[in-house]
Order: sequence, then C-alpha cells, then structure tokens
Amino acid sequence: MEALQYAEYGPSSVLHVVDVPEPTAGPGRIRIAVRAVGVNPFDWKVRSGAFGDTTPSRLPVIPHSDVSGVVDEVGPGVDGVTDGDEVFGVSAAGGAAEFVELKVWQAKPAGMSFEEAAGLPSVVETAGRALALLGLEKGQTLVVNGAAGGVGSAATQLAVARGATVIGTASERNHEYIRSLGGLAVTYGPGLADRVRALAPQGVDLALDTAGRGAVAELVTLTPTPADVVSIADFDAPKLGARVTDGSEGRSWTALREAAELFEQGRFRMPVEATFPFARAAAAHDLSESGHTRGKIILFP
Repeated sequence: MEALQYAEYGPSSVLHVVDVPEPTAGPGRIRIAVRAVGVNPFDWKVRSGAFGDTTPSRLPVIPHSDVSGVVDEVGPGVDGVTDGDEVFGVSAAGGAAEFVELKVWQAKPAGMSFEEAAGLPSVVETAGRALALLGLEKGQTLVVNGAAGGVGSAATQLAVARGATVIGTASERNHEYIRSLGGLAVTYGPGLADRVRALAPQGVDLALDTAGRGAVAELVTLTPTPADVVSIADFDAPKLGARVTDGSEGRSWTALREAAELFEQGRFRMPVEATFPFARAAAAHDLSESGHTRGKIILFP
C-alpha cells in the first residue's frame, strides 16, 4: 500500500510517498480503508525535529494519527462494529496510509464528510481534556484564547453546549466565525484583559489558552486564581501559576462521542480549510506551519 513517510527530521521536503506492507487488525482493534487524514501542528513539529530523537524514537515513520475511513477488518475481541462501517479515530501507528489500524474510534455521523471527521480526533480530545481539567460547569464564563483554531473551535462549541458563556479571542476577520459557534468575540493582543472585562463585567470564571502568544499573563488577571487558567500552548504558564496540559497525564476520548452527537443536532462543526493528496503533503505541512488557517487541513490517499 502507499503511505506517507519520512526517514529524517527536517523541512516538509523530507516527506515522501512510499510502498509499505499493509497492517492487520490486532486484538481490540479495527482496520480501515482510509478516506481522509487530519493535519495537526504536532505532526509538523515532530517532523521538524522539535522534540529531538524522543518523538518518534525510531525512523522512518509514517506521520499523522487522526483518520477517517471505512472498516474492512475487525480484530479479535471487538464488538459493535462491522465491515463497511464508516468511522473516525486515532491510528495505532502512522495514519497517513491507504490502510490503518485504529486503537480508538467513533461512528461517523451520516451527514459528516470523511474530511470533517478526520479533522476531529486530536482537537476534540484536547479540548475535552482541557475543559475537564478546568472543571467547567453550566453557567460559568470561559475565555478561549485562539478560539478560531482547531482546539479553540472545539472547546468553544463543547463549552457552549454545556451551558457556558464563551468569550473567544481571534483576529477581527474571525469574529463572525466565533459568533457562529455561539461565542462572543474579542481581538487578541495587548489590552485583552480590558476588552474581556468590557464584555463580561460580572467577571470570568475560567480561561483556556490554545494559542500562546504571551496571553497567559493577561488571562491570569481575569480569573479568580491563576490556577483557573489552563494552557495547551505555553509551557511557561506554570511560572505565572497557571496550569498546562499536554496529554502526558493521560488522554480521554469520550468527547469524540459528544462531538458526534452534537454534530447530529446541528450544534458542532469543524470547517475544512484545504485538502491535499499524499503527494502534496509538503504543501499541507507548509500551510499548517504558516499559522494562518481557520479550518482543518486534510490529506487523502
């Protein structure tokens, strides 16, 4: 089968399409014929060598983990799924291939495209994990820094569905998009705290930083305590008393079902910015690295 692969760290040009053996579905897992693959910032950061030789620990590697497709093999001990089912989830190994073994999956809603579905797993898991760490409750006011990005969009919609008021930061051009997700919009950058207070004179309960850019210093002035701020992007946040989550403490995929159910109710969406075949994966990575996208970037075999 064809797969995307790189054998050394470096720029996007290290990506190549190669022939590799097909995987099989092991115990407790399924195999799918891949229809779409999601691109996340983590993917190009790993490829660039940002994590040294620890992630991945062995080369060559097939990148990406978020996928969608059609089940074509069910492993021992798996119930509730059959050949032909349409699912999205997380690959057991590399996801950018024609066939992939999944370790986590969720049924794809009938009205959701494969491209939309492939954009969900990591951003929804991250958003759900961060909201759980914050202890978000109905009636609270949450600030989401970087609300127009993948994780920010997911967090905004999950929080609104749970009965929270969300104030999302973004550039002016994305304000209408944030409003369409059910949030209130403010421009990020210096003076953020004052702009948020103008929208929420009653105060803010919690804040989620998905974008970094030094926003934590202002966010901690808005919440009752600095610990009411969680960042997924600024690993210096603890110096200000805020908390960080990177998944190393454990991942929970329960929010995938929640997002799928909300999609069926017309209350959740994840825009697709652009799609690329495997052969143009370098262009997809370059676009993601530019940081100027709102929706998800998708690859396909």
